[in-house]
Amino acid sequence: MVKSSDFTNLELKLNNDKIVAIATSHGYAGIGIVRISGHGLKDILASLSGKNNLSPRIAHYCNIYNSDDEIIDTGVLIYFNSPHSFTGEDIIEIQGHGSPIVLNMIVKRCIELGCRMALPGEFSQRAYLNGKIDLVQAESINDLIHAESEASSKSALKSLQGTFSRHVNEINEQLINLRMFVEATLDFPEEDIEFIAQAKIRDKLTVLQENILQLLRNTKQGVILNNGANVAIIGRPNVGKSSLMNALANEDVAIVTEIAGTTRDIVKEKIIVNGIALNIIDTAGIRETTDTVEQIGIKRAIGAMQNAQLCLIILDSNIGLTTADEQILHNLPEGTPRLYVHNKIDLIGSTVKRENIEGYAHIYLSAKMRLGLDLLRDAILNSIGFDQSNHDVFIARTRHLESMKKAVNHINFAFDNWHNLEILAEELRYAHNCLGEITGEFSADDLLGEIFSKFCIGK
Repeated sequence: MVKSSDFTNLELKLNNDKIVAIATSHGYAGIGIVRISGHGLKDILASLSGKNNLSPRIAHYCNIYNSDDEIIDTGVLIYFNSPHSFTGEDIIEIQGHGSPIVLNMIVKRCIELGCRMALPGEFSQRAYLNGKIDLVQAESINDLIHAESEASSKSALKSLQGTFSRHVNEINEQLINLRMFVEATLDFPEEDIEFIAQAKIRDKLTVLQENILQLLRNTKQGVILNNGANVAIIGRPNVGKSSLMNALANEDVAIVTEIAGTTRDIVKEKIIVNGIALNIIDTAGIRETTDTVEQIGIKRAIGAMQNAQLCLIILDSNIGLTTADEQILHNLPEGTPRLYVHNKIDLIGSTVKRENIEGYAHIYLSAKMRLGLDLLRDAILNSIGFDQSNHDVFIARTRHLESMKKAVNHINFAFDNWHNLEILAEELRYAHNCLGEITGEFSADDLLGEIFSKFCIGK
């Protein structure tokens, strides 16, 4: 297992080590790529290709040789000279046939020539440490690779291209300028500098506060797009929970019968709704029972709804809210987002509609007849806090959101104490550090190790 400390220990010798890895996924394919990074790769380049005059950034079709000058493979070789490469070091990229045997033979030859195997994410880590990308961009590489929808792929690409970092850096520029004003006042109180008068400081704080709150909202959107959400389907037996699960998944993933207590365990299915990955969780019907297995399922159902980002409370439109339904609602943790789904409207001749009652959305539909599902999908996204009208969403992670929240708290406290310049200066410094954690301007070694250890080898 790769440890975070492995990366910390490597940082002092990153400029000396030459690393190699297969950059394409495991298995057989038409093309496979081996990537090498380090300083002074020309000797390795010559040994692999048998040529001494390969120009940088030009695709060369050539043979790849082993130590006995036997041909391992024939393919395309590209040499990127430092600093004009992804990592900022020399890079050799070998595009050969996608046989794992052939690719491993090439890697073996590279190790014979002085390379070592790269750790997961080490190429991206070197790009970050050499100033080619910031930490947000490094993380977005992994997010782009693991994107589960077209929307998350596009948003990860925006972060990779620097959209998120640019917003953070713009606010950091405001913070730096404001800190200069405040600290100048502290250092030179006798100076009558008009542009750092307290009234103007408060005006600048107001603008800063508005900008960072907008970035916080966008960051929340990015986290939802990246992580998705757990949506638990909760209700009494036979209200149509499994039918709704199948309708949303568009396949029969849960057993549906007229027998109460059919679902005895949690059934999970990942679906994509308007680009958002949702983990839909069908649960056992909650009721009083002496069946041991069903009791276990009900206990798991209660656990699922306590850990969900949204609970779909399924009601039978033909019966309405019952005492048993009210007991289920009583089990919901306070503040848990919920959406009421009135199922089986086909049995009472009602129509698809949405109502807002006491701050909660109520959707009237028929899971069996597939009526009202689009209305439900939109309501689910709205309930988990995703704004579908925002087309400029960048990908973000939970750690970004936590740092943003801390920065917002410090700026809010600074605003409330704008008249006390010492407190103001300290809170602005804290906010600046919090934002620096996002882009990697201020990052602990263990955080870097944790981030890069989750990358693919060869990335």
